[in-house]
Formats: sequence, C-alpha cells, structure tokens
Amino acid sequence: MAISHVTDQTFSDETSNGLVLADFWATWCGPCKMIAPVLEELDAEMSDKVKIVKLDVDENQETAGKFGVMSIPTLLLFKDGEVVDKAVGYQPKEALAEFISKHA
Repeated sequence: MAISHVTDQTFSDETSNGLVLADFWATWCGPCKMIAPVLEELDAEMSDKVKIVKLDVDENQETAGKFGVMSIPTLLLFKDGEVVDKAVGYQPKEALAEFISKHA
C-alpha cells in the first residue's frame, strides 16, 4: 500500500480505522526529508500492520493545530481514530518499527 497524502478534509477519515501512522511534515524541513525514505521502507515492510499517511503542515494548519503539533516531523500513531503514541523528530527505522509494533 502506498503512503497517502492527506489534508484537513480527509485526515479524520484516513485515520479512523485500524493502526495509522501520521507524519506531520513540511517541504522545507530537513529531518522530514531524511525520514521520508524510512517511512517508505516501513510502508513496504509493515503495510499489513499499519497504514502510513503524510500531512503537510503548511497546507493543513487546522489539523496540525488540533493535535498540538509544534515541531516537525511529528509522528502520531492512531488506533481506530485515537492517538495512542507520539514521536517527535527524526527516528531511525528500527525505532519506528518498534514504535508501531508496540500497538499492532
């Protein structure tokens, strides 16, 4: 399953079912660019456990504000629409895999 780009309008629909990792990012953010290929690899390896979505905070400030995202990248893990975990900043693949597996 490919990583979906979501908006303020589609965010709640996309995160309401199952385990979803939401990446709050921006085009100008260096660590966001570093974490993107890590998320692609995780998507390829863990798509049976988790869906990954990306939200550009510059274009979708309402959702970023709703979840109190102050610095990026912020990764929020949702289970059936509820936030169950949060990570801020660049994370190596192993740490993210463990982060997801705790709730899978």
